[in-house]
Amino acid sequence: MTERTVGEVMTREVVTLAPGTPAGQAARLLGARRVGAAPVLDEEDRVVGVVSRGDLASGRRDRPGGTGSGTAREPSGAEGAAEGLTVRQVMAAPAVTVHPEQRVAVAARAMERRGVDRLPVVDEADRIIGIVTRRDLLRVFLRSDAEILADVRRTLRGVLGATAPARPDATVREGLVVLGGPAARDHGRLLRALWRIDGVTGVLGEAGGAGEAGGAHRPGGAGEHPAGPRRTAAAAGGPPAEG
Repeated sequence: MTERTVGEVMTREVVTLAPGTPAGQAARLLGARRVGAAPVLDEEDRVVGVVSRGDLASGRRDRPGGTGSGTAREPSGAEGAAEGLTVRQVMAAPAVTVHPEQRVAVAARAMERRGVDRLPVVDEADRIIGIVTRRDLLRVFLRSDAEILADVRRTLRGVLGATAPARPDATVREGLVVLGGPAARDHGRLLRALWRIDGVTGVLGEAGGAGEAGGAHRPGGAGEHPAGPRRTAAAAGGPPAEG
């Protein structure tokens, strides 16, 4: 599957808190459920903030716009929870959220940019429908070579059409796609399509004939491949030409 969306990898069972929940009670709930942070919802299930165990312990916002589960110290229960405070007083707001139709790569960039480990997933009215964690996203990028190769072959047949052999000449090793035959030519549209496959770390074209030099390629345009968990092969041949 190419270009997976947040809705495909998110968790639908979400631990949530109300703004008026006492900090101690909230800390006990997060500790019991073994989660580092939770969305804070209003009466209509709209996300108004995010609170972490660290927020509840310190009684102050550590990161505007959201918190992660990777703080230096997060109490396992209510010990040290801010006395007399409520979730509303210590939560980070507004929350950083994503929509289910957004690409996994977009969510990964948002997490990296904001320094958070999870994002509430909301509908058009900002109502909670799930949550996605860094671990959820990593599972997408850490796909097996066999899974990636199946997508590569489907992509080659889709782009090359009638010129594609029944079993396209391609291999995948640790996410690096190596192309042979007609597919190895510097075909810009094909290269961009291959880079959109989740888990691809590089695209390498073997020498395809006289005067053709192989090399690892990466798209030249912005947004053609995500920043974040994906590794990239060194570009020996430069950006692909439009094909």
